[in-house]
Parts: sequence; structure tokens; C-alpha cells
Amino acid sequence: MKIEHLDERIIDYKESIKTVVDKKIFWEKTTKTLIIKTLNTVAKQYDIGWKVQELNWINNNEAVNITFNSFPKELIDFTNQIPAYQFIVGGTLVFSQSYSGDVYIFILFPFVDNLEIETNTLELGLNRPQDITEKLIVEKVDEFLKEMIKWEMPSHRNKMGFQHKDV
Repeated sequence: MKIEHLDERIIDYKESIKTVVDKKIFWEKTTKTLIIKTLNTVAKQYDIGWKVQELNWINNNEAVNITFNSFPKELIDFTNQIPAYQFIVGGTLVFSQSYSGDVYIFILFPFVDNLEIETNTLELGLNRPQDITEKLIVEKVDEFLKEMIKWEMPSHRNKMGFQHKDV
């Protein structure tokens, strides 16, 4: 094999780097802003104790999330009827830019001390930043809420957040 045979691979490699850079630029200029705006609108319109966070993770990877941070105000009096009731902070929907520039969407479930957790994350997808729309963000928030409801109210067959052990 001659050195010239590498020409095609060199061109492909340069294109792959350009593609990653283009995705990261699109994330920075468009996608991240859209996610922040949409999640802030959701959090403001439906004040159930969540907040939106913008994060800088490892090196140049960034993320935006919406997380349950406090108990819904309108239910505080209701839960005060049971003094032992404890709100479990957590439950987070994350839109994280990966090393390749794509957007990894996943759920982090609340952490409960002294409980074995079957899984603490649920993958919802990997999308190009150009494919993230307000509609997709709202759909992912809807999926997130469904999963949090299942986590709070597990069925007998599928106990989200808990490891099933046969006796």
C-alpha cells in the first residue's frame, strides 16, 4: 500500500472534525439557548418545585437540565398532615452535549439513602443539535414527568428505583 492511499482517510478525518465543530457551534449559538428558554418557560408556567440549570461538565461538554429542587408550594399544607413525609430532592432531565457534538438526553432518578437502586439513569435519545426543537424538548419533559410519576408510584410488577428481590 502506498502513502497516497491515505488521501481518502485524511479527507474523511478532516470532515469528521469539521462536523463536530459545526455541531458544537450550533449547540452554542442555537440549541442551548432554545433548551434553556423552553425549560424556563415550562418551569415558570408549571411551578412544581423544579429549576433549570446550565452546567459546564468535563472539559468543554455542557449540559442544561431541569430538576426537582423543592416541593410544590400548593401541596405543602397537604403533606404537613403527615409529619414524617419527606420530599426526595432530585429527578432530573438532562440535555448534555457529548464529545461528538450530539445531544445526549437522559433522566437521572432521585437518590435515596440506604436503598438499592436498580438503575439511576434512563436514556431518552441522542440527537444532532440541529434536530432539537421546542416540540422535542416538550416531548422529553413529558416523558420525564411520566417516569417521575412511575418512580413515585411504582407498580407491583415494575418497582422503579428499587431492586426486586425474590424471597
